Amino acid sequence: MRYERQMSANDDLSIMTYAGERETTQYQSIPVAVQQRSEQHPGGVISLARHYQGIDTRWTHRGEVVTLPFSVTGGLDYETMTEQRKGYENFTVVNGVNELGTKGNLRRDERNLMWNVDPYLQTSWDLTQRLTLDAGVRFSTVNFDSNDHYIIGSNGDDSGDARYHQWLPVGSLNYALTKGWNVYASVGRGFETPTINELSYRPGGVAGLNLGLKPATSDTVELGSKTRIGNGLFSAALFQTDTKNEIVVDESSNGRTSYKNAGQTRRRGVELALDQQFSYDWRLQLAWTLLDATYRDDVCGDSICSAAKQVPKGNRLPGIARNMGYASLAWSPPQGWFAGAELRYMSDIQVNDQNSQQAPSYTVAALNTGYRYPVGNWQFTVFGRVDNLFDRQYVGSVIVNEGNGRYFEPAPGRNWGGGMSVAYSFE
Repeated sequence: MRYERQMSANDDLSIMTYAGERETTQYQSIPVAVQQRSEQHPGGVISLARHYQGIDTRWTHRGEVVTLPFSVTGGLDYETMTEQRKGYENFTVVNGVNELGTKGNLRRDERNLMWNVDPYLQTSWDLTQRLTLDAGVRFSTVNFDSNDHYIIGSNGDDSGDARYHQWLPVGSLNYALTKGWNVYASVGRGFETPTINELSYRPGGVAGLNLGLKPATSDTVELGSKTRIGNGLFSAALFQTDTKNEIVVDESSNGRTSYKNAGQTRRRGVELALDQQFSYDWRLQLAWTLLDATYRDDVCGDSICSAAKQVPKGNRLPGIARNMGYASLAWSPPQGWFAGAELRYMSDIQVNDQNSQQAPSYTVAALNTGYRYPVGNWQFTVFGRVDNLFDRQYVGSVIVNEGNGRYFEPAPGRNWGGGMSVAYSFE
């Protein structure tokens, strides 16, 4: 729910709040012998129950200082999630025979609490008629707390907690060369703590949360331009992001993934985009991204640092395509029939840190069509689309650093979908 109120001619209040829950049970194909090998193994069935909620409150003030128009926004963001995580064996013993694919004995039971509180301040100043300064700062605090309720035999108490905090400044300058052409420069710092999924498993199948993971911090510089071209907009951007303690996949096996910090990485590239309107009802969209993402430090996968685990600096980060392209042409009048066509291109993707195997590049096409029918304040829309139009066989996703070399997941063949939407305008 969101509440917005104009408190005065120059002041606005906004309050947003949300809540939700998620429950899931997943059976994994982990062999019985692997689960029986150690009392610390969490089993082959994952059972999760999560409850999450948050609130964001902000106040915006607009005014002038020595004839310089400005706005300033101050706010506080608070979010929390409670997770009940259990693990069970994925087999039961009936008359001395293992019945596979059935929920068996409890092997993991913990209650995890995550919360963050982020006060922030942002401002925008019109320094001249053409020059605008935007700046902001946020102080982010993220907390994890785990209470282990499964303490049996050699499986000890894996309770623990972690707290991360960071100042996050950002600033940018925007200059209007003409009424339809802006150039800008921006710098900022990012902060990425481990997610609960990244904390869920330790390397080597050891029980408990991976609380040794550190947060990643990044510094980004971007230069860009946005230009009006007739009824369209052309944008271009150069960017570079340097990250310390990058959180990457350590190993993935039997459907479970553990993570590690990888020292320093760098992402730099170019983004180009064109959004062009023709004759009111025709619209062309083009986008291309060149992204060079590499390790800047030698990375070791474990304390022994065997030759097979060594990752030399300069290797590409797995799971990231170097080139991505998109093109679409749509005929979209406000009512009646509409239709469009799309092309998507993805270059090859490295699947492991050693860059020894790749998922090949692919290009896929799609078509869509539908009909809009307004009735008074109501608008009814029926639509349908066909993806992978030419039924191409390609790798849709990869499992990074999969321990058994099963990196590749197939994409769907030709597939279609359809639906209907109903909208009402209160005007």
